[in-house]
Amino acid sequence: MQVWHTLDEQPPRIIAHRGASGLRPEHTLPGYALAIAQGADLIEPDLVPTRDGILIARHERELSRSTDVSLRVPWPHAASSSKKAGANWFADDYDVEQISELRAIQPFLGRSKAFDGQFAIPRFSEVLELAVAQWRVGQKLGVYPEIKHPSLLLAKGIDTTALLIAELRAQAVAAANSPVWVQCFEIAPLRRVHEACGNATFALFEWLNAEQLARLHRYACWLGGVALSKANVIGAKAEPGLIAQAHALGWQVHVWTLRDDSIMQGFDDVHGEYQALFEAGADALFCDFPESGLNARLRWQQAH
Repeated sequence: MQVWHTLDEQPPRIIAHRGASGLRPEHTLPGYALAIAQGADLIEPDLVPTRDGILIARHERELSRSTDVSLRVPWPHAASSSKKAGANWFADDYDVEQISELRAIQPFLGRSKAFDGQFAIPRFSEVLELAVAQWRVGQKLGVYPEIKHPSLLLAKGIDTTALLIAELRAQAVAAANSPVWVQCFEIAPLRRVHEACGNATFALFEWLNAEQLARLHRYACWLGGVALSKANVIGAKAEPGLIAQAHALGWQVHVWTLRDDSIMQGFDDVHGEYQALFEAGADALFCDFPESGLNARLRWQQAH
């Protein structure tokens, strides 16, 4: 009896979303290290650039949500043309040495603040070094960076995609069989990465229907697949059969984001979400609490 309904019929991969971000401040080396220790298959750094062209791991350009920048008085406010109300510190307005002064904080209400102010903001190169250390001892670990805001930043004169390509080449992880995959909400940067490096690339979407998926495949068949919101594939409003359709095209479907402390309407707990996604055939799951995903995967395998 077939246990898994994934494209390769292997267990779905558990992606540590921003590290073990449910338990540690997101995008920190200790948060990634905890996820690795728990057994996550991939760690996921979002990437934004500094003014001097260094990629750092942050979910967004604006720094006050996830760092202690607002407490560092007087830390310089940048005269940023992209400034918006209530957001005064953008990573691309500062050099990496300035960013290194900051410390991460837990941005989600209801999660522990015990580690606030303890961990630095890592460079992408440091995240890759963490992975390299695992590879050297034979551990299989993927790294799944997301290119954030590439068009917006390119308009400001910062080519984030070029910075990523250069980093992949410098770290000798630019290859079709590389354990580093790349994701983005924009197709053009993914095409550039694929053509320059060969790495597997996945297009992020808030929502796709069957017609849009088929059209995307005709336009960008070189993608490794898509990464979709969980509401797109499970629950009352989901697009029925979408994962099966993607598999028929030879594409993986990755699903975001599973959180123990934020459950979809119609489910009693996160384990119900996991069960539904395993049944639907999701190939990889973005998890804030990766240990929960690993436990759910084990329970499913034992039950089948």
